[in-house]
Amino acid sequence: MKRVVTFGEMLLRLSPPGEERLFESPALQTFFGGAEANVAVALCHLGVRAHYVTRLPAGALGDAALEALQREGVGTDWIVRGGSRLGLYFVEPGSDLRTMRVIYDRAGSALAQIDPADVDWPQVLKGARWFHATGITPALGDGPVAALTAAFTAARTQGVTVSLDLNYREALWRGRDPRSLIEPLARQANVLIGNRDAVRAMLGVEANGEALASRFGSRAVAITEREILGPREHAWSAMLYDGRARAVVRSHRHVVQVVDRVGGGDSFAAGLIAALLADQAPQDAVEFAAAAGALKLAVPGDFGRATADEVERLARQCT
Repeated sequence: MKRVVTFGEMLLRLSPPGEERLFESPALQTFFGGAEANVAVALCHLGVRAHYVTRLPAGALGDAALEALQREGVGTDWIVRGGSRLGLYFVEPGSDLRTMRVIYDRAGSALAQIDPADVDWPQVLKGARWFHATGITPALGDGPVAALTAAFTAARTQGVTVSLDLNYREALWRGRDPRSLIEPLARQANVLIGNRDAVRAMLGVEANGEALASRFGSRAVAITEREILGPREHAWSAMLYDGRARAVVRSHRHVVQVVDRVGGGDSFAAGLIAALLADQAPQDAVEFAAAAGALKLAVPGDFGRATADEVERLARQCT
């Protein structure tokens, strides 16, 4: 079975139930997540073997995070244990005129303090077909940057396809310009993924798939688009530029009644990886990826658990 490796920080998410507001609710619901963990989980449910690399603290929270991944079928062989805390983030979903509110509490986390020497990337990536990372990790500190750079170098040396999701988290960059860290990674990635705002913030250019592919030497570029139509109604679609076919294709525009907007982009990334690994044609690949992202928006929590059959069924209905 084709194997994918993802790398990043796993987090514990806390959210008030229903439409309640943060810090005004007596209860908080917990979910494990994190962009790269979400991709690994979604891939497993799509039938793709996935290993996740991170650093989890020793102790009960780290154990619970590890067990959550294993329950989803994610390979955890290369997870490093150490450090004293698991990163947290708080999410108030938002409704009506309120926008989603996110507060991070991840400074000094186990992953933020990773020693690049802790991960033997040539061994981790041996036999893998794909490596996936996001623009979140470089914002976390020198250790994560060095570890990610080493992963990209090992992947390219071993002929492993590399994808980079240009996830932009303004609160993590704290006014720093990310381009000096992100541009070198983008030039090593075979596949770039992002929305228009993220591309502009991370690379300082507009989100034109063909232009991005030419500038950074990418094999493919995917641009997602989310339209806020109402308090709980979003439209979700994507564009894919395929450098080999020199073609731009667009997905169906899905209108979704949103249950939880977290993780939609991660499920899109997983769907795209699965489709490209299966050598799907560009139009089929972008339809599959967009359908995977749309299905995630309709379920609670960070993890997308749609099966390949469910995604294909939705994609076929739209073509």
